[in-house]
Parts: sequence; C-alpha cells; structure tokens
Amino acid sequence: MAREQNNRGRRDRDETPEFADRLVAINRVSKTVKGGKRFGFAALVVVGDQKGRVGFGKGKAKEVPEAIRKATEQAKRQLIRVPLREGRTLHHDIQGRHGAGKVVMRTAPTGTGIIAGGPMRAVFEMLGIQDVVAKSVGSQNPYNMIRATIDGLVKEASPRMVAQRRGKKVADILNKDIAPSATPEEAVEA
Repeated sequence: MAREQNNRGRRDRDETPEFADRLVAINRVSKTVKGGKRFGFAALVVVGDQKGRVGFGKGKAKEVPEAIRKATEQAKRQLIRVPLREGRTLHHDIQGRHGAGKVVMRTAPTGTGIIAGGPMRAVFEMLGIQDVVAKSVGSQNPYNMIRATIDGLVKEASPRMVAQRRGKKVADILNKDIAPSATPEEAVEA
C-alpha cells in the first residue's frame, strides 16, 4: 500500500514538471572504427522555470531520445538565477561572450516581445523574459551563442543587489531622491 502511494507521488511530480525544456540543436556525430562508422547523436537543450531560472546541457548517445534525456538532466544541474525587472525584461543592457560568440542584450519596453535569434530566443523563453532585444555578433554556432548568452545573464545585477553591495539604499542607486544640483542659468551666473 505504501509503495503504491510512493509511486503515485512520484508519478504526480513527473506529470507536473517544474521546468520547461527546449531542444535547440541536434547533431549526428560519427566515430570511425575498424568495421566502418558508428553514428550517434548530440543534443543541446535549454531548461528553465520561466520565472528567472535557466540552464543548458548537452548530451550524446546512440539514440536521439537518450541524448535529449541526458542533456535535460545536465541542464537541470546547471541552473542559474537571473533577476528580472517586473518579471518581464532585463534590468540593464548587457554583453556576453564565449569564444568567438558575442551577444548584446538590451532591455525593451512592454509589448516589444523577444527579438532574438534561435538559440538566444530559447534561453529567453525558458527564462521567462517577455520583452528583450538581442543581437548575436560573431559565431553562429548554437553552443557558443548559448554560452555567451548565459555569460551575459550571469552579469545581470538588480538595483537591490547593487545597493546591498555598496551599502546604500535602492533609491540612491536609482537616482530617485537626488535633487537637481543647478539649472543651466545658475551655472552660467556662477
């Protein structure tokens, strides 16, 4: 009886997955051996909870489903948390790079949507970003593009994090409570 309940609980968890995943690239790879060639598959997967956590993984196997499963497991182990403004966009413009892959990511107003290339779009969708403008410069290799995107997202800092690091208030960081120092006419008279 207890065993049935335990299995049912595990099944319920599997049916309502915490993470969404997106297959970005699948590649057929071959190994030359004495008798000819052995073919396998390499998969690149992005996983996220669409609430600020994202990760990527790669897996290789003889069959496609097994490669995807391995990549998904690796991605779940490598999740990072990214602070989002209003849960929909980045706090500030950022650049990321990995090898020859460079990406530029910019904040966007509400309603812009995700304007980005294939592998970057998958990362943003799994992260839960709704408005962003991104450009890939350099390598078009999906592995390098995803790594460069993750590199940039790791550098993302919210005003709260910056204020805490500097020992200030968030309002001081955002320049909300700072009064204008002098008008241009007063500066000329002085």
